[in-house]
Amino acid sequence: MATGIVSVGFHLIGQDVLSAILFVLAAALWVLLAADFVLRLVRERSRWEHEADTPPALTAVAATCVLGTRCSLAGWQWLAEALLVLAVVVWPGLLFVVVRHWKPKMPGAVFLVCVATQGLVVLGATLSAALRVHWLGYAAVVVFWFGLVLYVVAFTRFDPRQVCAGAGDHWVAGGALAISALAAAKLVLAGRAGDLWNSDVTGVLRDMCGVLLALDVAWYVVLAVAEVLEPRFTYDVRRWSTVFPMGMTAVAALSVATAVETSWLKGPGQVLLWIAFAAWVLVAVGAAGSVRSAGSLRSTGPR
Repeated sequence: MATGIVSVGFHLIGQDVLSAILFVLAAALWVLLAADFVLRLVRERSRWEHEADTPPALTAVAATCVLGTRCSLAGWQWLAEALLVLAVVVWPGLLFVVVRHWKPKMPGAVFLVCVATQGLVVLGATLSAALRVHWLGYAAVVVFWFGLVLYVVAFTRFDPRQVCAGAGDHWVAGGALAISALAAAKLVLAGRAGDLWNSDVTGVLRDMCGVLLALDVAWYVVLAVAEVLEPRFTYDVRRWSTVFPMGMTAVAALSVATAVETSWLKGPGQVLLWIAFAAWVLVAVGAAGSVRSAGSLRSTGPR
């Protein structure tokens, strides 16, 4: 998710080489994780069922949609369509079991119910605009409002103490609003390409672009200040859930700028994108160090 959205962002600002490198890496990671997903389902069914009950399981849907969106931007509409179908098939089952196992005072991963749902909207609206398929746009706008409802419900389950104590996934509280803003922007663009909406619907969607992006930026500031006040420098795999919202905020700003024709947003969007890329590099270095440490422990352990 993090690698894919940063790739999308670089594509939007014309950094084609960086975008392509991250695109290939994101695709390779998706294939690797998809294979692991299937192997666990076949060989470790009980473990698979346990993990499917948790919010992080919905990253399977979100990551598929992010990769599909990047494929569409590359002109590979057939592959983007296949990934959308896969995401739509997997989404309802995972959403049901995740929500069924919700508890009070949950970490930021609880907002993945919104992220996964709005990921469907982003990919669906992108394909609607690219292929001039009107029904995709109509379906996407319905799912968009459902995604916002899921955000509100998830917020009631979120433990606010995670803002200062979370290991990285607390940033998804803002990232879910960022992808919602991106979804609204994609719907505006789909409507413009296919003449889908009347002026009233277009106006509402344009307003939602601004409202959702403003709320996302507010979360971004709060979370960034909390990181300064309560530094958490130790590597944790959940830090990838920090990079994704940072990248998504940048992409949302760039896309909203195009959708509502507000060019001044492009500058901040580019700045936020480079910040997200710097965070991506830091977390990637931390991940590599973690893998090396784990390998050293195995090699020096009892034989």
